[in-house]
Amino acid sequence: MPAIHDLATRSAPFLTYLEQWYNTLPEVDLATIIGDAPERVALCSIDMINGFCKEGPLAGPRVGALVEPVVTLFNRAYELGVRAFVLTQDTHDPATPEFAAYPPHCMAGTAESQTIRELAELPFADQIVVIEKNSLSSHLGTRFGAWLAEHPQIDTFVLVGDCTDLCVYTAAMHLRLEANAFNLKRRVIVAANAVDTFDTPVTVARELGIYAHDGDLHHVLFLHHMAQNGVEVANIR
Repeated sequence: MPAIHDLATRSAPFLTYLEQWYNTLPEVDLATIIGDAPERVALCSIDMINGFCKEGPLAGPRVGALVEPVVTLFNRAYELGVRAFVLTQDTHDPATPEFAAYPPHCMAGTAESQTIRELAELPFADQIVVIEKNSLSSHLGTRFGAWLAEHPQIDTFVLVGDCTDLCVYTAAMHLRLEANAFNLKRRVIVAANAVDTFDTPVTVARELGIYAHDGDLHHVLFLHHMAQNGVEVANIR
């Protein structure tokens, strides 16, 4: 493959388009999504745990800021009659190969792997299903597939959490691609205002010898990629 030159200049029109697309995302009332069939809706939170929101090597302010909007959507969904709540959460085996790519984090039995207090202490927390995962995927090697099979009436999934371009992306795309593969009638909706990703500036990455990660670009680019593949992306109130 030939080298790429002047990427910033050549991609400028697309970046302008991407910014405009993101800044004009539709605002949707959760009540409109739920309608008169709350039993067909699931609210799925991805990795809203201490190790990304509050403490540990991968915790940061961008993801920490998701606590309020995520909890707000949980409360509103419950008020509107939704009873299917799923939390998929990193609960790593210390031997996971993922630690070759990311620092050890959210290991089973540690505070980092625990659900944030704001969700764990909701009045309806006993109705929330927690599904542990050992990778970026909410589906591979987890109970999520079995849970889906046990709830065939659910055909609308609202996703919140982190990270937009990693665990949220893999969960949303698996739900969408599975529906496509098996001709399932299914809506997969990502709440753009209740997901985010981390930021590692180029200067910091070079100092530490790690990959840089532009949080704003990855957040918007992966939302766009999900939308391009049939996932609905909107700001949900």
